[in-house]
Amino acid sequence: MTIPDSLLVTRLRAAGCVFAEDEARLLMDAARTPAELDAMIGQRAAGLPLEQVVGWAEFCGLRIAVAPGVFVPRRRTEFLVRQAVPLTRPGAVIVDLCCGAGAIGAALAAAVDRAEVHAADIDPAAVRCARQNLPGGHVYQGDLYAPLPAGLRGRVAVLAANVPYVPSEQIAFLPPEARAHEPRTALDGGADGLDTLRRVAAGAAGWLAPGGHLLSEISDRQVPQAEAALAVGGLAARVVSSADLDATVIIGQRPS
Repeated sequence: MTIPDSLLVTRLRAAGCVFAEDEARLLMDAARTPAELDAMIGQRAAGLPLEQVVGWAEFCGLRIAVAPGVFVPRRRTEFLVRQAVPLTRPGAVIVDLCCGAGAIGAALAAAVDRAEVHAADIDPAAVRCARQNLPGGHVYQGDLYAPLPAGLRGRVAVLAANVPYVPSEQIAFLPPEARAHEPRTALDGGADGLDTLRRVAAGAAGWLAPGGHLLSEISDRQVPQAEAALAVGGLAARVVSSADLDATVIIGQRPS
């Protein structure tokens, strides 16, 4: 295990990094030269998310490639993956919508035998990362369902949509790392945070197979409105939560 240099730890601590020693160790492991390490420490001290600096994020035991300007997969989203796996049979069609770096799709591909994984995002930088993380999948650039092949209609067993769900007026209160270094389109869900979820729910039944499921992360305060959005889309909804991960997932099912 790399022993972090005390000067590097001091620089990171002065920049407000709570886990300065752990971060210094990761940065030292990632840097190929002293000059690169100095540049990476400078980026981190300037507020760039650690995952964007080292080029990867850990998610469900996988290393997910993450580039500057791309949404960093959150550990709480692993809860969504844990809900999706039991709903997915071997060989099933999975769609990772609003995929970002493709973390959910990659985790489900690793967990489900012979899964056919498709992913889409509107952000070209995210799509480039997702193609690295889903080498055996199909990744498209475009708005929600628009870029998906028409042949997927009615065949999707699991539709994972990690939509932006932060209300617009709360963006200013997010950590600086998110506000300054992640795309607003990956964070801002509109007035009540559910604009994108409503669009996803409205179209989901046309893509899901009979009995198929839509899973999306929301906040616990948004449960009633999210349930209403899924009902409008013709889906039966239930909500599951994890206190440990501070995660809430709404699951909608197309009737069989």
